[in-house]
Amino acid sequence: MRKYAFLALVLFLGFSDQADAKERNAAPYTAMAPIGQYRIADPQEEIALARSAAPPSISADAEVLVLGTKGYEAAIKGKNGFVCFVERSWAAGFDDPDFWNPNLRAPNCFNSPAARTELPQYLERTRWVLSGASKQQLIEKTKAAVASQHFKPPEAGALSFMLSKRGYLGDKASGPWLPHVMLFVPHGTTADWAAGKDDSPILGRDGSPFETTVLYIPVRFWSDGSPAFSAAEAHKM
Repeated sequence: MRKYAFLALVLFLGFSDQADAKERNAAPYTAMAPIGQYRIADPQEEIALARSAAPPSISADAEVLVLGTKGYEAAIKGKNGFVCFVERSWAAGFDDPDFWNPNLRAPNCFNSPAARTELPQYLERTRWVLSGASKQQLIEKTKAAVASQHFKPPEAGALSFMLSKRGYLGDKASGPWLPHVMLFVPHGTTADWAAGKDDSPILGRDGSPFETTVLYIPVRFWSDGSPAFSAAEAHKM
């Protein structure tokens, strides 16, 4: 099962071999779709989807954001420092074939350190996207923000929950993929975490120097407490 989990991550994240590179070149999402395709018409539906990212013990007291006309807006005031929201496709790495996929919905819930250093970057990228920036312009803006230290390195302890069984994390995953916890770490530190090593429970790799490195730890249960695998599968993990 661990071998399958790693393969699923490769497919979802574009940790690619030559065949994946060919698929990226033929990706159908070469430009942004009309903005309406990225929106969720009912704010209550978006709130519920955002909260499904983490167990109710966390998400019930979290701040909840929804996508508005110019960026994300606070829909629910939080009390525990966590921030839940539904990421859209432009949260992906710039070389991800799903970068402009209007179907992508990724419920996510950041803890306080991630909300201080990672969330502002995603929110600003979203404002750039909604103002009409192209992917190349997003790359240039991101590089400039990192160089000027407007975008900060990930704070120690920055993590998020992606435990929703209701998400759609890309066409290759064709659904929520696996419930997992994400760790945000400085570029060049994956070896310190043994990420991607054979039989390591931590998956991931270093991306570009101007994008935060994200590590992934698959877990056994969805946010509603239901098992992600059968008993036989879970035993093999």
